[in-house]
Amino acid sequence: MTSTLHSNLTRVDGRGNTIRASETSALFILVSVIATIGVAAYMLFLLNPDARGDLLPYSMVLVAETILVGQALLSMWTILASGYEPRGFAYHEAKRTLLPSTPSRGDEMMLAGRTLLVDVFVTVYGEDIATVERTVTAAVALRGAHRTWVLDDGRSDDVKEIAARLGAWYVRRLSGNGAKAGNINHALSIAKGEFFAVFDADFVPDPDFLIETIPFFVEENVAFVQTPQAYGNLHTVISRGAAYMQSVFYRFVQRGRNRFNAAFCVGTNVVFRRSAIDEIGGIHTDSKSEDVWTALTLHERGWKSVYIADILAVGDAPETIEAYSKQQLRWATGGFEILLSHNPFSPRRKLTGDQRIQYFVTATFYLTGICPLLLLLVPPLEIYFDLRPMNLGVTVWTWALFYCGFYLMQIVLAWFVVGSFRWETLTLATVSFPIYAKALWNVLTGKDTGWHVTGAASRRSPFEFIVPQVLFFVFLALTSVVAIYRDVHNGTLTLATAWNLTNTVIMGAFVVTAFREQHLTRYPDRRTLPAQETEPMTNPVTIVARPLPRHPEPVLLAQGVTK
Repeated sequence: MTSTLHSNLTRVDGRGNTIRASETSALFILVSVIATIGVAAYMLFLLNPDARGDLLPYSMVLVAETILVGQALLSMWTILASGYEPRGFAYHEAKRTLLPSTPSRGDEMMLAGRTLLVDVFVTVYGEDIATVERTVTAAVALRGAHRTWVLDDGRSDDVKEIAARLGAWYVRRLSGNGAKAGNINHALSIAKGEFFAVFDADFVPDPDFLIETIPFFVEENVAFVQTPQAYGNLHTVISRGAAYMQSVFYRFVQRGRNRFNAAFCVGTNVVFRRSAIDEIGGIHTDSKSEDVWTALTLHERGWKSVYIADILAVGDAPETIEAYSKQQLRWATGGFEILLSHNPFSPRRKLTGDQRIQYFVTATFYLTGICPLLLLLVPPLEIYFDLRPMNLGVTVWTWALFYCGFYLMQIVLAWFVVGSFRWETLTLATVSFPIYAKALWNVLTGKDTGWHVTGAASRRSPFEFIVPQVLFFVFLALTSVVAIYRDVHNGTLTLATAWNLTNTVIMGAFVVTAFREQHLTRYPDRRTLPAQETEPMTNPVTIVARPLPRHPEPVLLAQGVTK
């Protein structure tokens, strides 16, 4: 069985023909350069002493925009390096000889003259049964000899039955220590493959996943090969916004990190070299963002990472406000943990200069999500207290010119990547500041947030998760009424009023989304029911349902082994 692979850089012309990245890269680089110039010009405008306004709003704007501009410039620098192609002669030669040329050898894989033993892990923690079955079916059907393992921390007998029926090995461990990372480490004490792939329960792999990734390991210093996260459930505002927010990262930023040996693991759709993970003591378990921490530790040990932009697995983006909030809280917590407890610029870190910069960008990225909080408060300061961030001598048109040079070019760049302007992304980027502020506070205070599966949502009202956003919407709406009354009385429309009205509309769109979601929650027959809560733990069981031909079965160390 073969398949057609699609790159994250593949575009389609007016005739329906695919256009590869090499055909559009020159235009993209031009847009990136212009956007970089716009970023620099806007920052110089903000720093101009003649443009400074009142101290409080000016300081708020300067802090927020400095973080945003710094991230934008570093991202542009990485994006401009995204033309690097990790596939060399050694890769293509290894791929050519990976599968046997004679039918008698079946589907065994050969690399550097030796037969490979590959394990495929599907991590499960209470996801919908149909979702799990779809992923396990695809994992078992992967081309190339391998063993598929279902690592069920949800302790579901239904999942156990699916694994047995589909021909996968099933593992249920004694405790949930270490969350997903602990689940994988436990499986590594049982499975003995030289390489192992990891898929979340909602990511369905392409049949050629192993064929496209394993040849990279012909280089002995490659620790892992990462592929993108792509999503197929873009039917809600939240899922579309969450997916499009990651488009630039997976299409360009991760590719650019290849040049600096700084592409990091994202937890799924990835293949690891077993010996590399053994060297660092297993998958990192002291953080909910075990993927980034594991990659960071491997890079500190001198291992190499590879990222390819071909879509080799398709999964589910968070569909609800609850799922999105928990996902972003987990990711942001991991980033802030690196920043505050493992600063990449510390002389104790054994990283190259480029790697230090890339991991610093990763660690500080979610600060950009807190910046909207500061910017949302700037218009009310002028409306209520007549405090302005810019000097009265700066005209609206001058400010708009520099402002558009930064933000408009970012929108153009995003349009180039996604293919259109996505208001869902703008909305989520504006309203997510309470999530990131909470993540920062949790790291500062050492609070443990617990582990949550991205796709597993309950029937709780979405308003339970967006109280700050609702309060902000009410505040901004009342402020807009005051601003309009003031402008009508003065006979002129001010920039502060227009700015505040825009923010009110964005926050309002999010609140409307929450109302629609709540309506669907109250009438669940109109949508697919969410995954159910996991059942209480039963006795741990390891089931061997499909031993791999031509290889001896591993010694099973888990308690309560059955066949």
